[in-house]
Amino acid sequence: MTVTSRADVAPDPEDLLALDRQVCFALAVASRSVIALYRPLLEPMGITHPQYLVMLALWERSPLSVKQLSGLLQLDPGTLSPLLKRLEAIGYVTRRRDPRDERALAVELTEEGRALREQALRVPPAIMERLGMSAEELGLLHRSLTRVIAAAAP
Repeated sequence: MTVTSRADVAPDPEDLLALDRQVCFALAVASRSVIALYRPLLEPMGITHPQYLVMLALWERSPLSVKQLSGLLQLDPGTLSPLLKRLEAIGYVTRRRDPRDERALAVELTEEGRALREQALRVPPAIMERLGMSAEELGLLHRSLTRVIAAAAP
């Protein structure tokens, strides 16, 4: 009797457990791959991708409370806090007690943080070029991913 290993058998296109059919696998690999494209673009700015996301939120609206930032970025405050400390240490943001609510911590851009936005304007076109995708294609992808996020929300 010959034993055949799984590696010797052609994948069954109907196999629901085939790795190449898993949405979670495609999303995980795509996420790592795209985030890796950002690294060389963000390094000259002195920030990581998670810090870039914080800055994007603050460039839209500053100041924001830690709670607001946490909600916008869908990060728990414990994960967000070290990002904010690092951004404050390099001079891009300040953290202070909100005068309207002493329990809340307000995060605000510094002049350097606001100025960094000019450098950041080069990031999206560079990503589009690296991916070889148009703004329209990326918009469609973004809408699909936003639907996935909403559907997977608790």
